[in-house]
Amino acid sequence: RPDAIVATGRSDYPNQVNNVLGFPYLFRGALDIHARAINDEMKIACARALADLAREEVPDEVALAYGTQLSFGRDYIIPTPFDPRLIYRIPPAVARAGMDTGAARRPIVDMDGYELSLKTRMDPTASILRGINARARSAQARIIFAEGDDERVLRAAVLYQRQGFGKSIVVGRESDVRQRLEAAGLGDAAGELEVVNAANTEHLEDYKNYLYQRLQRKGFDTTDVHRLAARDRHVFGSLMLAHGHGDGLVTGVTRKSAHVLELISHVYDVGPHDGAVGVTAILSKGKIILIADTLVHEWPNENDLADIAERGASVARALGLEPRVAFVSFSTFGYPISERAEKMRIAPDVLQKRGVDFEFEGEMAVDVALNVNEMKKYPFSRLSGPANVLVVPARHSASISVKLMQEMGGATVIGPILTGIDKPIQICSTVSSVNDILNMAAIAACNIR
Repeated sequence: RPDAIVATGRSDYPNQVNNVLGFPYLFRGALDIHARAINDEMKIACARALADLAREEVPDEVALAYGTQLSFGRDYIIPTPFDPRLIYRIPPAVARAGMDTGAARRPIVDMDGYELSLKTRMDPTASILRGINARARSAQARIIFAEGDDERVLRAAVLYQRQGFGKSIVVGRESDVRQRLEAAGLGDAAGELEVVNAANTEHLEDYKNYLYQRLQRKGFDTTDVHRLAARDRHVFGSLMLAHGHGDGLVTGVTRKSAHVLELISHVYDVGPHDGAVGVTAILSKGKIILIADTLVHEWPNENDLADIAERGASVARALGLEPRVAFVSFSTFGYPISERAEKMRIAPDVLQKRGVDFEFEGEMAVDVALNVNEMKKYPFSRLSGPANVLVVPARHSASISVKLMQEMGGATVIGPILTGIDKPIQICSTVSSVNDILNMAAIAACNIR
């Protein structure tokens, strides 16, 4: 019937009835009141809380995850599993019902305080990753994995396809890929992956002609171009993407990122003055911070820093964050005075003149940017809360910050996310795990750039 309203357990239809909408939060409320049992009234309270939530305006991060603005109606009668409000709306409703019916052995006295405590338990990093994964599954992008001779890359390619994100295209020799998959215990996946190389593609001449047009006035002859297009997997993968033979590219696992960026620059404009910026997401202790530029600009000037801030803010919004940008330095609002910190002081003025639509401030030390108590010492600051985008003075300081957080702080690192270019290309680090590579593939699939 055309007027039917349908709910189902399937994720590829509207109104998915997913058990994660109920049981984690139903048990949360029951456990927090030390309930003797979970009675019908508590279950009904859970259902009514879900029904009420579906009638409210949907948060931006949920809309981003599904690629559309949801509103109550025939295709949205129940909240989505990615709704961050579930944890602080359902447990209090269940707890109240348990207390009203005498099931609670330890009633909650301060219900407002209880709701606040539930909000603080939310892990925004997990929410963001779930949102990225949902968007990737919706996009069903064809991702090119350029380094088919690396076991981690092959594992990520298999996972990308088997977890329903889309199609994996691996650059490599078919025999090598099959051998490595078998060695990894994934021999059955050999027939699932599309394996492409210069020897088995019908597009090599087109790739070479395209590349020659870009490089003929940069000292490259036809022999050089053939060598790049036919023998270098990073260039070959970039050419595939440029010709629409894939929707995104993931590379960088086997070579230093600076070298990979140089190879990609043969096909795309990714130089310091081409608008390209590397933004790295740091996920730690329930918080997410973006650091830029971690890839392109070696020593940016104040105008470059303003560009970097804009690209960082764009990535923040693509991840469902409201950007708050801090230009960080060892100097805070002019003290101590240093010529090295001057550009960090001027860059916010450049943004001010551009009339950007996000919060920014600087120059400031990292603790002032991130610590609420330190921020209170500077009530004139334009930031309404802790910064979530840090623009650093140079690439070396960005690299040091990211790797220190990763190695000493145990942070999860996603990136650098290459932004500001025509196609979604993501460059992993040489220490990337299979999960890291899979995350980068999902980001490429979401077209975050």
